Amino acid sequence: MAGVRTPAGDQPEEKARSQWSYAWSRFRRHRLASIGLGVVVVLVLVAITAPLVAPFDPSAPDFGMTFAGTGQHAHLMGTDELGRDTLSRLIFSLRTALLVALASQAFAVVFAVGIGITAGYFGGRADQALMAVTDVMFAFPAYLFTILLVSVFGRGLLPISFAIGISSWVTVARLMRAQSLALKVRDYVEAGRSMGAGAFTIMARYILPNALGPLLIAISFGIPAAITAEAGLSLLGLGVQPPTPDLGSMISDGMQYVLSAPTLLIWSTVVFAVIVLAFTWVGDGMRDAFDVGE
Repeated sequence: MAGVRTPAGDQPEEKARSQWSYAWSRFRRHRLASIGLGVVVVLVLVAITAPLVAPFDPSAPDFGMTFAGTGQHAHLMGTDELGRDTLSRLIFSLRTALLVALASQAFAVVFAVGIGITAGYFGGRADQALMAVTDVMFAFPAYLFTILLVSVFGRGLLPISFAIGISSWVTVARLMRAQSLALKVRDYVEAGRSMGAGAFTIMARYILPNALGPLLIAISFGIPAAITAEAGLSLLGLGVQPPTPDLGSMISDGMQYVLSAPTLLIWSTVVFAVIVLAFTWVGDGMRDAFDVGE
């Protein structure tokens, strides 16, 4: 009858709302995940307000204050071999790490969602062609491919983010393909198709929103992996160009002066560990929150 909504029109939205509410309830019961989320929020706020909260210019040397100890002359965490304030450099290194991690995941998600959902929805030759590309990328060592791309495109924030993202989309694409294969045969998708919805509308309105849970889990684990990859590039001398601070270069510099100034290595390692652990705990919580049966 005209003017009466069909159950198929309401079912996906109502089911999605109940799933998100239930997932949030399960997430809050995960103690480490809640702690991790709190730490992540603080880290993001510090990174956003870095120019305001950093006590010194992170790139300004002071050769009269090299290797100052913790708490000396207003340097709460001391200074490095050039007299630069360690706390300020850690704050800006946090911003660098989060920028690279979020940008790289954005690149990865665009490729993964586009390829994975398209392959799963259309199937047939499209699926075979897209998965063939995915298999080729999967066979190539991801980190070696990242190094190759950085060597070609340079050591800026955007090239490094692009290199890490392009090297890490394959697993997410396979996940999205599996979700698309499972969701495209659901009743509400069939109802939308019978009412004349096109392929793009079905993928964007019915499949992608119901695949957001697994996608968010993948992103939450991809962020610490990207931070680790960026730090590894810096240890190899392929990180962001100086004087931009980053955790990998600070850890590398700290290793050189571990005997004369061990706090340089300690502070940078602790901050790196806190970032990675916080995001990993959030990922664990999200995995438990969305790991529910039908």
